Amino acid sequence: MEKGETLIEGAKREMLEESGVKVEEMEEKGCIDFHFMDTGKLMEVHIFEVLRYAGEPVETEEMRPQWFDLDKIPFADMWADDPYWFPLFLEKKKFRGRIIFKDNDEILSQEMEILN
Repeated sequence: MEKGETLIEGAKREMLEESGVKVEEMEEKGCIDFHFMDTGKLMEVHIFEVLRYAGEPVETEEMRPQWFDLDKIPFADMWADDPYWFPLFLEKKKFRGRIIFKDNDEILSQEMEILN
């Protein structure tokens, strides 16, 4: 987030910068605290569902858009934490989680709590 920016404003700006998509409506679905033991870095990551948008995703330095059938999501090629929270997101569940990494690709522990 940039100085003076709300969480929603920052998420919308990042989406536009990183995908070319202008978010018109979105809803927070989850929040995960990431702890990286090798560096001591802590990150709080908020996950949003985009409900309305304008434009089409474009390739940028941050991402290359791809579409997959729900039963063919390539979790083995994604971040190590994605199999823990992404299915909850797809099931439209709200969640809060905590994931501890030994390094960027080895998870020491994880917990996900489904919220009301």
